[in-house]
Formats: sequence, C-alpha cells, structure tokens
Amino acid sequence: MKPKKKTKGKIRFPSELRFDLVSRDWVIIATGRARRPETFKREKRFKKVPPRKTCPFCQIKNLENPLLIFAQGKKIPGQKIPKNWTTIIIPNKFPALFPHPKLNKKIEGGLYQTMNAVGFHEIVVTENHKRSIGQFKVEEVKEVIDAYYKRYSELMKKPFVNYVSIFHNHGAEAGASIFHPHSQIITTPLIDVDLSRALFNSKKYFKTHKKCVYCQMGKWERKTQKRIVFENEDFLVLCPFASKAAFQIIISPKKHSAYFERITEREKWTLAEAFKMALGKLYKALNDPAYNFYLHTAPCDGKKYDHYHWHWTILPKTSIWAGFEIGTRMEISTIEPEKAAEYLRKQ
Repeated sequence: MKPKKKTKGKIRFPSELRFDLVSRDWVIIATGRARRPETFKREKRFKKVPPRKTCPFCQIKNLENPLLIFAQGKKIPGQKIPKNWTTIIIPNKFPALFPHPKLNKKIEGGLYQTMNAVGFHEIVVTENHKRSIGQFKVEEVKEVIDAYYKRYSELMKKPFVNYVSIFHNHGAEAGASIFHPHSQIITTPLIDVDLSRALFNSKKYFKTHKKCVYCQMGKWERKTQKRIVFENEDFLVLCPFASKAAFQIIISPKKHSAYFERITEREKWTLAEAFKMALGKLYKALNDPAYNFYLHTAPCDGKKYDHYHWHWTILPKTSIWAGFEIGTRMEISTIEPEKAAEYLRKQ
C-alpha cells in the first residue's frame, strides 16, 4: 500500500480575526461558514410600494416650509416649490433635537448628567417616489451632494453645533420608516463615541508615524488592488480590510482632507460618480438590499483635526446582529472583503 501524498501548501484556517486600525476593533471573517457572493442576490426582498397618494413626501407642499430647493441641478431661491422640483430639504416634523438658546446642563445625584437635546433635524427628499440613489444619474447624485454640502455649510455655523451628521436609511430593515427615498441631517452639541474613538486613534497613529492612517491604508489598497471596487481621479471605493458587514463599502478621498465642507466643485462631481458606482453595484449585485450610509468628517467645534480623513461608509443589511455580536460588539462577516470587492467590480 502506497503512502498518501502530502497536500501541497498550507491548510487554511476556517475563520480569521481582522484588526481595524482606526476603531481598534476586531472583526471575524467567518470563511468556515462563508457564502458565495451571488447567494446574497437571491435573498427575497418583500417590497410593497405604497401608493403616492398616501406618501407624505409626495405631498411635499403640505409639509414644513422648505429650507432649500433644487430643480434640475439648480438652486431655487425662496420657499415657493416649483412643479419641477427634484430635491428639497425640510425640517423634520418629529425632530429628535430642537433649536434652543441654552443647553441647561444638570447633574442628578452627583452621577447622572443631562442637558437639553439642542440641535437641528432636517430631511433631504428627492422627488421620485421609488427610485433610489443607486439608480440615479451622476448629475442627480451631484444635486443631492450639493444639498448636503449647502446645509452642512450653514448648520456648522449655528450655536451648539459641534457635529453635523448626514445619513441615509434605505429599506425598512435599515430603519427607513417612510418608503420614499430620503436622507437626514442631524446636528448635535456632542461628538459620538464612534467618531471620538476614530479621532483619538488616528491622532495617535499620526503622532507615532507622522502619517495619516487613512492615507496609508488607501496607498496600500491602490497598490494591492484586492479590495478596490472603483476609483476615479479623486476617490477610492473599496471594501475595507476589516469589514464590519458583508459588502461594506468605504468612499474615501485620495487627497488628504479632514473636512467634508472643504470639498471642491470638481470633487463633488467625482464623489457623485463614486457614489453612483458604489450604490449602483450594490443594487445590481445584491438585488436592491437595505442599507445605511453616513458621513464621518471632522467636528465643527473649532478644534484642529488635521490628522483625520473624512469619508462615507455604506453598510448593507446583509445579516442580523444576534447575541454574540450584541454582547461582544464584535461583528461576524460571512464573506471575505476581497471576494466581495471582486464580485462588485463585475457588476
């Protein structure tokens, strides 16, 4: 009886822990229970489109007075809504934060802190009832970015605004309570824990290495090309090395910049192209999945954050957090970012 031949190469371990340089979190890439990329596309999407007549955003003239109006890429002065409007920003009818001249900080029992939830809460509504940003033309995405930029630039000057959060929930699983596509802008007097940690760790990296950690990661990604989904002159679209969800995408400027509000007119166009490619590929690859996207940029509290690097994060709802994820704050992804990026590039 002949001895068995030894298998050439190393046997691959069925799961891998990956370290996120910025958040300092570990994530699990569960290759042992890995799914093929195309299986995500076959998941059923139960989407019953509600009629326009019951949609509040289709009856936009009945809502709050608009703060900003666009029609076919042009800003419309005043508050009169034209018939050909394409993007409108209005105050949220049920805001989470409210404008107020005082924070009124208090401490209860020497333990618990409270203050007024002072801020602004606005809705960015696009005209089409069911066409999402992933289906937009580049010029339509550019208009949405213009709307974000103009309101950001205004809100950052307001009292008690230390951070401006811009985010978009697509699909009920992602928290969208109204079907009609819309984004939200919320300002806060605080800086959230996730961003605070990113600011701290990126500053620590900069002090040690005299380089921006985001720029270093971008440089490596462009060299290896393993996780890049798309790139143009100004932006990288990639599945991050330590992805917190299957098909997570980061859109990051190639040029170092801490502040979204310093984006140039040309960069708005190339960002629009990057967004269209990222969301369009997700739409095709995963059969219009639910997702959240949000902006992370340096706070507008007057401090210097030159070590930071602004970017957008897109998180598709490809899994549900269970006891392990909630209890440990350690995400499990069932597809390697390299395979996710390869699949998205083909779309």
